[in-house]
Amino acid sequence: MKIDQNLKPADLTSSVTRLFEIAQQKIPALDQSWDFSKGAPVITVNGQYTSRGWTEWTQGFQFGSALLTFDATGDQSLLNLGRKRTLERMAPHLTHTGVHDHGFNNLSTYGNLRRLMRESRIPHNEWEMNFYELAIKASGAVQAARWSGAPPMPSPITANASALGYIYSFNGPHSLFIDTMRTLRILCLSWQLGHSLHHENDRRADLLKRAVLHGLASNQFLLFHRSTSHTYDVKGRTAHEAVFSRNDGSFRCRSTQQGYSPFSTWTRGLAWAILGYAELLEFFVTIPDERFEQATTLKKSAVIAAFQQAATETADHYLNDCTASDGIPYWDDGAPNLHKLGNWQSQPANPYNDHEPVDSSAAAIAAQGLLRLGRQLTRSNYTQSGLTIAKTLLNEPYLSTSNTHQGLLLHSIYHRPNNWDHIPPNRKIPCNESSLWGDYHLLELSLMIHRLAKNQPYLTFFDQA
Repeated sequence: MKIDQNLKPADLTSSVTRLFEIAQQKIPALDQSWDFSKGAPVITVNGQYTSRGWTEWTQGFQFGSALLTFDATGDQSLLNLGRKRTLERMAPHLTHTGVHDHGFNNLSTYGNLRRLMRESRIPHNEWEMNFYELAIKASGAVQAARWSGAPPMPSPITANASALGYIYSFNGPHSLFIDTMRTLRILCLSWQLGHSLHHENDRRADLLKRAVLHGLASNQFLLFHRSTSHTYDVKGRTAHEAVFSRNDGSFRCRSTQQGYSPFSTWTRGLAWAILGYAELLEFFVTIPDERFEQATTLKKSAVIAAFQQAATETADHYLNDCTASDGIPYWDDGAPNLHKLGNWQSQPANPYNDHEPVDSSAAAIAAQGLLRLGRQLTRSNYTQSGLTIAKTLLNEPYLSTSNTHQGLLLHSIYHRPNNWDHIPPNRKIPCNESSLWGDYHLLELSLMIHRLAKNQPYLTFFDQA
């Protein structure tokens, strides 16, 4: 990747402003035209949002996008829209016991509304605040209840934990997904609000501990560390899925749902890891050592070291091995036709090529993670990488400026192996389409840059001291 070492958040102000102006038009238009009986909008086809049955993991991004745009613009109608739709439609997501997506749906809505009230961006109302906090508490506990034990493998990458476990994916108790690294936030905020999960006989499960153990299990079973003789053990590579035997809990193999193979890097999964680990590091450092260790039974310094290793290795793999020169990745670094693009890393990504699609949503997610990691570790290379990627995404051919296209971020990919992404006429690969998570994360990235440029409060999911 060619990194602009001189770029500053303020340099992107006009581009960020343009994005939010476009969002002010497109978000309410989508809300007015959408048929909610079809479920949540997921991806566009010919520029129009459609549902895509798998799990309803994008509804919170739809309403959360309205709240993020209100945050940046002060457009009261978008606050009203986000608040109204959260009240009307998000309750089932709080008690959804079948998914690993609570941090996506519920922090994008209830979490943003609570944050806005705490920041005095909206008037304080005690009972309204209680409503948001009760929702977050319940969601964190329901998410934490999807728990499977994993074999302990004490080492620095697991903070020498004597036990491991994970929030299992919608595939079932045998399945650990890399995506879940970013949904762990809901456990952490629920814990910060003083909540816990209770099982039979009032057995109490600590939510922070479960978030920590999940991150450590992901570091052990999903991330590659170049620590074995495995042929494809490339440092920082992530598998989409780890599979465990539920007879005895033992780890069996890596797998993938949306990547090309278990031993290549599905780049959106890699991006979830970068952002998930970086954001949790920001939270962990705010917790007093004694309280952290009492909750998790682990040394805070050892957990921080393991999470930092995971964050930096995944970030370095993204920057060194997975992106074109402008910071945009193709959908998988092992995609079978990538070699037909020649030396693709030495040139800007080409979303209109005939061989493999790019995934702009992976870039938006990774860019935020890089900014957070750069700030946390005072590593300017990560900060400048995040800003460089943002500059690329906030301009054509990635910014959707057409008023006939309902998306904000073009060239997002959902599920390449299943061929779920629209291929336009006379083209050979998917392009020109958007996704709800891509739009949301571009807005979240841009709000973060907007605040940095204006020296406003730093954007976090948790309460800062």
